[in-house]
Amino acid sequence: MASTGSAPAKADCTTAINILRQRFGERLQTGEAIRRQHGHTLTWLENQPPDAVVWPISTEEVQEIVRVAASHKTPIIPFGAGTSLEGHLNAPRGGISIDLSRMDEIVSVNETDLDCVVQAGVSRKKLNDYLRDMGLFFPVDPGAEEATIGGMAATRASGTTAVRYGTMRDNVLNVTAVMADGSIVRTARRARKSSAGYDLTKLLVGSEGTLGIMTELTVRLYGIPEKILSAVCPFRTLDGAVNSVIQAIQLNLGLARSELIDEVQVAALNKHANLGLEESPMLFLEFHGTEAAVNEQVERFKEIAMAEGALRFEWAEREEDRKRLWKARHEAYWAMRSLCPGRESIATDVCVPISRLTECIMETQADIKAMGIPAGIVGHVGDGNFHTQPMVDIKDPREMEAIETFLKRLAERALRMDGTCTGEHGIGQGKRKYLVAEHGSALEPMRAIKHALDPLNIMNPDKILPAA
Repeated sequence: MASTGSAPAKADCTTAINILRQRFGERLQTGEAIRRQHGHTLTWLENQPPDAVVWPISTEEVQEIVRVAASHKTPIIPFGAGTSLEGHLNAPRGGISIDLSRMDEIVSVNETDLDCVVQAGVSRKKLNDYLRDMGLFFPVDPGAEEATIGGMAATRASGTTAVRYGTMRDNVLNVTAVMADGSIVRTARRARKSSAGYDLTKLLVGSEGTLGIMTELTVRLYGIPEKILSAVCPFRTLDGAVNSVIQAIQLNLGLARSELIDEVQVAALNKHANLGLEESPMLFLEFHGTEAAVNEQVERFKEIAMAEGALRFEWAEREEDRKRLWKARHEAYWAMRSLCPGRESIATDVCVPISRLTECIMETQADIKAMGIPAGIVGHVGDGNFHTQPMVDIKDPREMEAIETFLKRLAERALRMDGTCTGEHGIGQGKRKYLVAEHGSALEPMRAIKHALDPLNIMNPDKILPAA
C-alpha cells in the first residue's frame, strides 16, 4: 500500500491553475495576500498558503476543479470561513484552495420533517436567521457565528449546546460530496434512520477534507423552545461547579448549555466585554423547554448548586440579555488575546469522561501555574470537553519549550483518563502526533480508507493521519 505520507507524484500545479483560470476567470486568484488569507491564521502554526484560490458556486463546479487537480496530481484544500484552529487550511505541499463561501444557498426547508438542505458555505448565523420566523433553529454552536455548515461538518464540530442537542455527527443526515476522482456521491436519503449499507455520512463528517469535499448537507432542525432561561452562577471552587453539572446530568435535568469558565478567563471576559462578573470559577447555563419544565429544572439545579458552593444566580430571560451573555462566552478566544497584547494564542482542547473532568482540569490548572504563562480555561462541562488558550511569546525559546511540554502533558493526561486529544477542534496538522497513542492499530484501517478513496493523496494532504 502506498503511504499516505508520500508526496503526490510529479504534481503539475502550474498547468492545473492555468486550465482553471481559463474556466473561472476572476474567480481564481493567485495574489500573495489572498493566498495567505487562505492559509492558517488563527494560532501559532506556520502559515502555509496555497498556490491559488478558486471560488466555485455549485457542486458541478467543484467537480470540475477536482477533476483538473486530479489530472495534474495537484493538492486540494477546502476552505469554509477560516475559523479552524489546528492548521486544517494550510497547504504544506502547495495546491489549490477551494473556497466554498459563495456556495451559500439554503436549498430547501422541510418544516414537517424538521430538516433542511444547505450548500456547504452557508453560515450557522445565516441559517438560523432564515429559520427564525418558521419557529425553527439549528442548534450546533461552536462559538463562531460565521462558521459554515460545511466546515463544521468537516471538523465534526460541536460546542456549547452539545450536552442537549449533540454534535455535527448527530445532526447531519446526509451529504453530497465530490470525491478525489471527481465523482459526486450522495451518502444517504432524508430518512431519520437506515440500515442500508455503510454509513458514508459519518465517515465524511469529521474527515477534514481528506476524503472528499462536502458541497451540500441535510441537517436536523428543532423547534424553538417555548421558554429559554440563561443564568450566570459563580462558585467558591471549580470542582463545585463541575460536580453541580454532573449531578444535573445524572438527574436528567435537561440542561441545554453548561459552560465552565475559570477565574482567569472571567477576568479576560470582564475586560473585553465589560461584564462586571466576580472573578471566580463560574457556570454559564441555559435551560430550554416549556414554562413549567424550565421553572422546575431551574429550582432543582439551584438546590444542587447551592449545596456545591454556588455564590449566587443571575438570571437572563430577555433575549437581548441572553445574547449578550453568550456573545461574551463566544468571544473568549478574542478576550484572551486582548488581555495579553503582543503574545500569540495557542488554543487547544481535550475531552474526557465527565467523571474525570474535575481531576483533568485541576491537573491542567496546576501545569498552567507551574508554566507561568497566562492561560484561561473554558469547558463544555456536560460532555467532558474543555479548552485552554496559553498566550505565548513565540520569540522566547524557553516559553515555546514550556508550551510543547504543556501540550504534550495535556494530551497524554486526557488519554490516560480514557479521553481524547481533541473533543471538537479536530486533528489537522497540530495533533497528528497524538493519534498513534490514541488509536494504535486502528490507524491502519484509517490509512486503508484514505488510500482507497484518495490514492493520489491530493485531498488535503498531511492532515489527520501521521506519516507511516
